[in-house]
Amino acid sequence: MGIHERNCGDKLPLILNNNSVSPHSFQINQPNIIHQPFYTMQKWFIFLGNSLLLKKQGDSYSVPEADETPTPTFEWTTIQELPMLDNMPCKAYSLTTPPRNGLPESFVTVDLRQSYYLLPRAHYYMAAKASELLYWDNGTRYCGVCGAPMKRHTAISKQCTHCGKEVWPQVAPAIIVRIKKAATHDADGNIIEPEKILLVHARNFRHSERMGLVAGFVETGETLEECVVREVHEEVQLDITNIRYFGSQPWPYPCGIMIGFTADYVSGNIHLQEEELSRGSWFSRDKMPEIPDKMSIARQLIDDWLHEPQLAEGDKTATAQS
Repeated sequence: MGIHERNCGDKLPLILNNNSVSPHSFQINQPNIIHQPFYTMQKWFIFLGNSLLLKKQGDSYSVPEADETPTPTFEWTTIQELPMLDNMPCKAYSLTTPPRNGLPESFVTVDLRQSYYLLPRAHYYMAAKASELLYWDNGTRYCGVCGAPMKRHTAISKQCTHCGKEVWPQVAPAIIVRIKKAATHDADGNIIEPEKILLVHARNFRHSERMGLVAGFVETGETLEECVVREVHEEVQLDITNIRYFGSQPWPYPCGIMIGFTADYVSGNIHLQEEELSRGSWFSRDKMPEIPDKMSIARQLIDDWLHEPQLAEGDKTATAQS
């Protein structure tokens, strides 16, 4: 979204013609009137803490659809507008406590992470977007410059009621990198050590045995590639090369985006940054530990390596001798 687009409001302007306008009559240039379709049903992304309210029917789960809020709301409840999905308007809001009379029939609360496995992918990512916008809304009620209340300017911007400062949702970019160590061979081309990747266990991992990849937040003034080099050196003190972009993933916990890279090991021994990591080692394909869930880009990076076609023994010998 460009700078000028960010300053645009949500409503289409009514363009007056050049005739003088009295308090009793005015004209509107008809070509500028755009008739929007009228929708009754809407998708509602409703959060209770970190959980998403879903409708459960048998073994299937879905985002609630209704012509009005499915649960009671208050005049201070923020209704967040979202993009269209499945040709239907979408909105979101948060509940601070469960409804006094309980949840509507067939409604259940599901952790946002778990909803990845229960909803169509587009619906999960819309829920993720809703979660980030509600988090931003709750944290920007007052101006960071003068302390006055903020008011909505567009669906994704606010403006201070006193000094006019504008704010938009902030995203915290972080890199994550898969580091590959090449196989070693003897003089005859026989494999001594197979190809391996570096896996680490961060102290903030929710699972005690799970191993993941080196990751960290991008700092002010550095490129993504510089961040990869810095994080690897800080966390494990290794030298790497051939840094390549892999892909990215929104990470709404609470408002990040993960940018994935691959790299090749050059030199160094693993020395862990103990404040961040508790374990780290090289792992071959046949001796993998517990790894992250399939929802994460960490798992996508690891699976991509696990499924790489392996050279036949003759090819390995030829490669080693070339």
